[in-house]
Amino acid sequence: MSSDRQGANLPPLSLYVPEPRFRPGDAVDFTQVKLPPAGQARRPDTADRAEDFTDLAYDLVRVLDEDGQAVGPWNPRLDPDTLRGMLRSMVTVRAFDERMFRAQRQGKTSFYMKCTGEEAVAVSAAFALDRDDMCFPSYRQQGLLIARDWDLVDMMNQIYSNKGDRLQGKQLPIMYSVKEASFFSISGNLTTQYPQAVGWAMASAAKGDTRIAAAWCGEGSTAEGDFHSACTFASVYRAPVIFNVVNNQWAISSFSGFAGAEATTFAARAIGYGIAGLRVDGNDALAVYAATAWAAERARTNQGPTLIEHFTYRVEGHSTSDDPGQYRSAGEASAWPLGDPVTRLKNHLIALGEWDEERHVAQDKDVAEMVRAAQKAAEANGILGHGLHQPLDTLFDGVFEEMPWHLREQQAQMMAEETASGRPWARK
Repeated sequence: MSSDRQGANLPPLSLYVPEPRFRPGDAVDFTQVKLPPAGQARRPDTADRAEDFTDLAYDLVRVLDEDGQAVGPWNPRLDPDTLRGMLRSMVTVRAFDERMFRAQRQGKTSFYMKCTGEEAVAVSAAFALDRDDMCFPSYRQQGLLIARDWDLVDMMNQIYSNKGDRLQGKQLPIMYSVKEASFFSISGNLTTQYPQAVGWAMASAAKGDTRIAAAWCGEGSTAEGDFHSACTFASVYRAPVIFNVVNNQWAISSFSGFAGAEATTFAARAIGYGIAGLRVDGNDALAVYAATAWAAERARTNQGPTLIEHFTYRVEGHSTSDDPGQYRSAGEASAWPLGDPVTRLKNHLIALGEWDEERHVAQDKDVAEMVRAAQKAAEANGILGHGLHQPLDTLFDGVFEEMPWHLREQQAQMMAEETASGRPWARK
């Protein structure tokens, strides 16, 4: 037999490694980002088959035009009070983020994650969903709680892990859990909330309930196995669930190309599963609202799941532990062509004659004072460095509904050792 290698005359293979367009110090040019005119995308009926509008997974649903007017078939035609409520919630999220970011820098908490530039993704969805629809968020959807008027002090208590923390210091700061607000516990593990949301939605359907589920993840998380398992189950059982993929261009320090953004859109991943897919301007509060309301109606009428890609940009670092200046150009945030979601909604209200700059400045001051007062109240319950805020033996609470014998033994052993050491942290 010949020992010659088969294909010896062929050129050698080469491995392609994605590379972001801009690195620190580079000039930024987003002209390659294709932005169709607002109002251009068609709006199918919610009863249409997913295969009949696959083009919407590649298009971009936009409602607000350059003049602040709402145009096209996706215009949700919201009343001014609702628009003002959405704007105030978005402004509150931004003020809340600023306060908690500074608190971390002051050593009052260990960690925080801002959602600057992405406020519309969560706030608009919260307004479009029913309050008892179950939300399975990732770690940048604090706007869901704020739009549902949840107590800021309660949220801050959890960030500080103080004596008022409903989670007893058992969760990383910003990983809220609020059953009363239909807000499922945030997990630091990527995309675990997707199969959880599908399971919850399937149970709701099996019981003949009317509530639906919605889940959020970043674009990088679509590379996780849980994402694809969730899509399979949702497709097979037509689960009443909305999958939100927040494509903010960046993971911790790697750009969206490593999750497949150079090959196609993230909304296009819905097509292979037979799921309805929409690609939406994530900085357009009205577009996010309209897409969520459309997907919610589809879920409630047993038409199955919808995957919405929110095309947006992470303005700040991934978290307080991250320095984006180390891996991306400083000019990206200001050059992002879809603008700022707060400014765009404000300009829409002004164009309608329902808002003005003076009222906006007054609202900013009012919200800032409200957040400051909430921070003062939360810090009265303790901050990082003030010692143990929860009785030590509560470490074992909440693991099981009824504590099993082996945990009771471990709890007793721990408390005996603490007592012997002269540091009795008994339950108060």
